[in-house]
Amino acid sequence: MTEVLELARFVERARLGDLSEPALEQLKVRVLDTVGVAIGALSAPPVAAIRNLVDELGGCPHSTLIGGGRTAPDRAAFYNGALSRYLDFMDSYIAPGETCHPSDNLGAVLATSEMRGASGAEFLTALAVAYQIHIRLSDLAPVREKGFDHTTQGAYAAAAGAAKALGLPRAQIAHAIAISGTANNALRVTRTGALSNWKGLAYPNVAMSATHAALLASRGVTGPEAVFEGVNGFKEVIAGPFEIDWREENLEGVRRSDVKQHNAEIHAQSAIDAALDIHARPGFDASAVAAIRLKTFAVAHRIIGGGQEGDKRIVRTKEEADHSLPYVLAIALIDGEVQPAQFAPERIAADDVQRLLRKVTVTPDPGLSAQFPQRLPAELEVERQDGIVLRARRDDYHGFHTRPFDWATARSKFDRVTSAFTYPSERDALAEVIATLEARPVAALASLLGTIQLPAVGGEHI
Repeated sequence: MTEVLELARFVERARLGDLSEPALEQLKVRVLDTVGVAIGALSAPPVAAIRNLVDELGGCPHSTLIGGGRTAPDRAAFYNGALSRYLDFMDSYIAPGETCHPSDNLGAVLATSEMRGASGAEFLTALAVAYQIHIRLSDLAPVREKGFDHTTQGAYAAAAGAAKALGLPRAQIAHAIAISGTANNALRVTRTGALSNWKGLAYPNVAMSATHAALLASRGVTGPEAVFEGVNGFKEVIAGPFEIDWREENLEGVRRSDVKQHNAEIHAQSAIDAALDIHARPGFDASAVAAIRLKTFAVAHRIIGGGQEGDKRIVRTKEEADHSLPYVLAIALIDGEVQPAQFAPERIAADDVQRLLRKVTVTPDPGLSAQFPQRLPAELEVERQDGIVLRARRDDYHGFHTRPFDWATARSKFDRVTSAFTYPSERDALAEVIATLEARPVAALASLLGTIQLPAVGGEHI
C-alpha cells in the first residue's frame, strides 16, 4: 500500500468522536478565531481586488463568500482564505524546523462542506483532519531550510480536508492528496526580502488548488500514487526521509497550535508582551528611548529580526510591518497595543514609529534558542536617554498552547476584530452557531457569514 493510500485511510476513518472534549473545544475556538479575523479583513485593498475578480469571473454558486454572495467552491476557498490570512492574526503551529498556520485550511473545508450539504460535525471532522496532517508534516517533514514555503505541506492537508468534507472514498481521497501535493511546491521567497501581497495569498492559492484537486478526484481523475516515496517524489526531491504511521495518529494536534493575542507574526508574540510590560510602567515615554535591545531565539531572529530573511528595519507596507520585530516592538512601546489599527498605512509611515524602529537591535541567543519551540523566550532591554535601562522577559504568552484561550477570551478577540463590520446581534449569532456547530448543519454557519456586510461609513456598528 502506498503512503498516500495509508494517509487516505486515516482521513476516511476519522470521526468527530475521535476528538477529546478539550480538542473539540479548541477546534471551535479556532473556527471562531479564524472567522473573526476574516471578517476583520473585509475592507483590505487586496481582498477587495480579489472579490472584484471573483465577481467578474462568476462561478456556479455552490459556496458562500464571507460578506455576501456565492461562487464555485475553489474560488470561495481562495477568497475566504485570503480574508482569514490577510491580517496575519490567525493561528499558528510551531515545529522545530517549520511554522505553519493550520487555520489556512478552513477556506477549503468550509467551501466543500457547504457544497456537499455536510453537517457541522462533518465540517469539524474534516477541519480536524487537515489540522492533524498539516501539523504532523510540519513536525517531521520541514521544508524551510530547503527554500520551500510552509504552504508545501499544506497542499496535502487542504486536499485531505476538502476530500473528507466531500465524503470521498479512500481511493479518491488519495488521488486528491496526490494531485495537490504534486502540484503545489511553493518557494520561500514569498516571505523573504521585500514582502508583497503574496505573503497573505500563497496559502489561499494552495487552498483553491487543493479544493479543485478534490473535485477532480471526485470525478475519477487520478494522481501520482507514489507522491511521497516515489522516484522524484516529495521525500526524494524536497523533504528527505521521514516516517509517519497514520494508523497511530489521532486528531489532537489542534491542542498544540497557538492563537495570536497580538496582530503580528507568531514568533513576536512574547517579545510584544515584554514591550507592553515596559510601556505600562509609570511615566514611561517612548520618545525618551535611546536604544532597544532584544535577545531572542534564532528562528525569530532569522524570520522577523533581520537575519537571513532580510532587513526588518525597512518597513513600508503592512506585510513588512507585521513580519518585523523592530516595527512591532516600536509600535507596542508607543501605542501600547499591536492590533489591526497599528498597521494602517499612515501609522506605518509615521515619523515616531519609523524613528524608533531604527533604534531596535535583535540578537539571537543560544540559551534562548535551546528553549524553542517549547517556549518563545524574549529578553528585552529599553535604554532611556538618561541611561536608565528597563528590562522585561517573557517565555510564552496568553494564546500559546501552554496557556490556551478559553471560549470567553476567544470571544473577546472575535468581538474586537469584527466590531467595524458586525452588529452585536450578528456577533452573538455567529458565536452561538460555532459553539454548537456539531449539532447543526454547516449551512447555518455559511448563511450567517453571507449576511455580513461592509459598513457604509467608517466606524463600528452599534
